[in-house]
This record gives sequence, structure tokens and C-alpha cells, in this order.
Amino acid sequence: MIDLRIRAATPDDLDTVLAFWKTAAEGTSISDDRDGVQRLVARDPEALILAERDGLLVGTVIAGFDGWRCHLYRLAVDPERRRQGIGSALLAAAEERFARLGGRRLDAMVLTRNETAHHAWRAAGYTPEEQWRRWVKPLDD
Repeated sequence: MIDLRIRAATPDDLDTVLAFWKTAAEGTSISDDRDGVQRLVARDPEALILAERDGLLVGTVIAGFDGWRCHLYRLAVDPERRRQGIGSALLAAAEERFARLGGRRLDAMVLTRNETAHHAWRAAGYTPEEQWRRWVKPLDD
């Protein structure tokens, strides 16, 4: 996507991100508030990755790394712009970040009831591990 800009969120983006999640993310989390997102950006300034087109937020993913395992949360794409490669670009950016950090295996938190997302995760090479209710993808295979 030539006109897609991928970048890390800054503290100035928090309100925009929270408003975006209300329309683009499936379901909500107890940490979907300004304090929760602010803690994330303060602790790991590169973890919240944004996709912008023409200056507008069109996608997000949280790419957290705890030093051992890589975790993906809040992959969300504007419903009007889905199936245009935005989610794939965000996942590629997250996987590149994890590789730079030395991550070898990652998991994605995906709501069981969010069947719309299941196809996208499978297309990106992730497989569900129903035992743990997460989706995983080895980075070094």
C-alpha cells in the first residue's frame, strides 16, 4: 500500500485510538481506557502500531513483547477499509518488530465469537490453539 503510513503511537494519539476502537474493534476490554493505553505507550513506546491513510487512522495493532514471548492484541481495521491490505501491513510491521527484538514465537488474542477475524488470522498464517484460546505463529519456522 503506497499511501499507507505505519508508525508507533505517541501520547497525542491516545484519544483518537480509543475512539477508533469503538467503531473498528470487535468487543471491548477492561484496559480500553486512556489510563490503560497511556501505560502501554509509556512502558513500551513502539508497542502500539498505527496505520494511517491520508492522515486518518485506519488500523491498529498492539505488538507487545515481554522478553520471552510476543503478543498481539487489538488488531483493528476501519470497517470501511477492510480487505485492502491494512491488517496485513500492520501484522508485517508487528512481526518485523518482534524479529528485531529476538522474538521467536507469538500469539494473538482473538475473541472466539469474532468469526470475521478468524479468516484474516488464518490467511496471515496463524492457527488456533483452542486449548488456550489464542492464535499462534512461530517466527522462526
